[in-house]
Amino acid sequence: MDLFEQSYQQKVREQAPLAERMRPRTLDEFVGQNHIIGAGRLLRRAIVGDQLSSLIFFGPPGTGKTTLARIIAQTTHAHFMAINAVLAGIKDIREAISTATEQGKYYQQKTILFVDEVHRFNKSQQDALLPWVENGTIILIGATTENPYFEVNKALVSRSRLFQLKPLTPEDLAQVISQALADSERGYGQSAVHIEAEAITHLTNVANGDARSLLNALELAVETTPPNEARIIHIDLAVAEESIQQRAVLYDKQGESHFDTISAFIKSIRGSDPDAALYWLAKMIYAGEDPRFILRRLLILASEDVGLADPNALVITNSCAQAFDRVGMPEGRYMIAQATLYLATAPKSNSVMGFFDALGAVEEELHNDIPNHLKDANRDQKAMGHGANYLYPHAYRDHWVEQQYLPTGLQGRVFYQPSDLGREAEIKTQVARRREAQLAAQIEGIGVTSMSMLTYSQTDKQVERWFERTIDQTGQKLSQIRDRLLALAPLQRHHLILDLNAKSGLLTWEALRQVPEGGVYACVSHPTEAFALREQAKNLPELLRPIVLTASLNQLPHVLAEQDKDIRFDCIMGRNALSIEKDKVKMLNNLIPWLSPQGVLILAETLPRHTQRLYDLLQPEWLPSELLDKLKIAESAIYQDTSDPMVNWDGFDLQKDLQKAGLTVKVEQQRSHTSILITTALVERWFATTQINHRPTYRQHLKNKLTDNQINHVKQVFTKYLLNQTVNWSSTVAYLKASLARETHV
Repeated sequence: MDLFEQSYQQKVREQAPLAERMRPRTLDEFVGQNHIIGAGRLLRRAIVGDQLSSLIFFGPPGTGKTTLARIIAQTTHAHFMAINAVLAGIKDIREAISTATEQGKYYQQKTILFVDEVHRFNKSQQDALLPWVENGTIILIGATTENPYFEVNKALVSRSRLFQLKPLTPEDLAQVISQALADSERGYGQSAVHIEAEAITHLTNVANGDARSLLNALELAVETTPPNEARIIHIDLAVAEESIQQRAVLYDKQGESHFDTISAFIKSIRGSDPDAALYWLAKMIYAGEDPRFILRRLLILASEDVGLADPNALVITNSCAQAFDRVGMPEGRYMIAQATLYLATAPKSNSVMGFFDALGAVEEELHNDIPNHLKDANRDQKAMGHGANYLYPHAYRDHWVEQQYLPTGLQGRVFYQPSDLGREAEIKTQVARRREAQLAAQIEGIGVTSMSMLTYSQTDKQVERWFERTIDQTGQKLSQIRDRLLALAPLQRHHLILDLNAKSGLLTWEALRQVPEGGVYACVSHPTEAFALREQAKNLPELLRPIVLTASLNQLPHVLAEQDKDIRFDCIMGRNALSIEKDKVKMLNNLIPWLSPQGVLILAETLPRHTQRLYDLLQPEWLPSELLDKLKIAESAIYQDTSDPMVNWDGFDLQKDLQKAGLTVKVEQQRSHTSILITTALVERWFATTQINHRPTYRQHLKNKLTDNQINHVKQVFTKYLLNQTVNWSSTVAYLKASLARETHV
């Protein structure tokens, strides 16, 4: 670069719009999108660790797609190149591939190719990238405002990890304003700018999640407002309103917003919500959607979702469409709104979908002959009996008669299922009665034909097989507990998870499967358990492995702070995580700060108070009645001992502990049964004379009520009658879901 070029580039940077000058340079300056680049998230770890694979960023304008790519360019050790799909062609792609090949050949350096507006590439251009992405010559980072599943080559999508960027929140946009006003190098830090709170609220509201639109408006407001006598540029609400007068509605008539908005419109009408229907209609009209497209969809909905529940729906909608053709815009909006409101408030029925059930029957059946009496009698009635025995309905009362109309192989098959609403409720009764009559006629052989004369980022299959192999090693009962617990808080792909008791990996591996763009922190109490988890995870790519922490629950907050003090979890989960904790409230209070504001705590705890009683395994005749009664009293006393917090609690006690910790809680207790084998080791553990894991044994508890001789007698009975026998073992598990926010009970 010569002096002239350097001077020119410096001038371009200085004269660039504020939105370009204020583009974040590091992850710490980046605002928003915490769901993908927040502390501990997969993408942040990949950028910081320079372990990127091919990525596609998609989301609305002004949310940071290009900025993220530029941050990657400044942090990676790979060679970074950028092209814009609007301006680039096959020649540019070939040059980029050639450069990437040379970088790898001569410098052993990876190459990252950033393609902005990647959806603008046609199929041949996208195909030209595919083999080089596949063999690793380039790492592709694509940015698009469209849904990549529809607009980007499926093969490219399958080889990339997808990250969706969301519109920035008003709080995020307010932070963007603060950065711009404070930055003396790129923003207005050297100027005295005072902006009123009402002006900030207006700008962040009308910008509608778009940081670029916000900064453009801020720049216009500052540059066009003269300073006052105190040389302060004062921006009030009036100035803000002039600077950004119209909300930027995200809507592309050929893009994802088009399809998403019309989908929301149709679903709102189908759901009989006239307010929502009018809102989505207004959004489409405001954004310039073709009114005839909307009317065509309304005509379809009138048949598909209203149908015979209100036969006039199609007539009125069609009349509105014809009236619109006569009137045009803008007055034609009355007709569209009228049709929308009529359909939204009409009774609903999708019984016309029975046609597609019939179509499915036609596709499935190889051949179903037409009943003879329904065939055309004009041509071959005499030769083949076609049309014989046909009952002419008009010759009967009510112009109807019991008669077979379906092929014999489909007799009794129901395709049309009338709803209970509107006009169709009357039809339903009539159809049901006639079906019953036809069935009776079929049984009696009346009117029946005579015998004829003749069902992201793509799944890595290797990783998936590894997950299945690992998870299948757990028992069926544990799998049921895992699935039941995870159903309490459906995980999203970007969520950050903390497993409080990960020693078995029961929850950890399934959580990893469900949050590939998030992350899982797995807490274990012993180094041997940590070693086992890490060994199991060796076959996974490094970025997909769980982050294993060795700590007790009391030590966990300190260990987390050492990892990343800003990390917050979308879900904290655990199975039997609290069983050994004496002061559960204290422990929970230590964990709550690590839960995100919308996060949930889900627990599955086996309840000692409702566990299997050993005396119930014995038959009455095996022990003297007096000793059996004493055994029952002694064993029952174990779970009534208020001095032992390890055994005298159930799910509702735990619910109270969670509520004391400031959480809103739902609890459900579920009893289950499983078969277990009574082994010598198990009997010896029950009747051991010394503590196991610092806990009294069954024998030691019994000594409070029974003598040693009586206990030995009980042990002999267990050994004689139950050793090496399979028994039915019952247990109770409490499932708890807790959150900081108040939940709505359904």
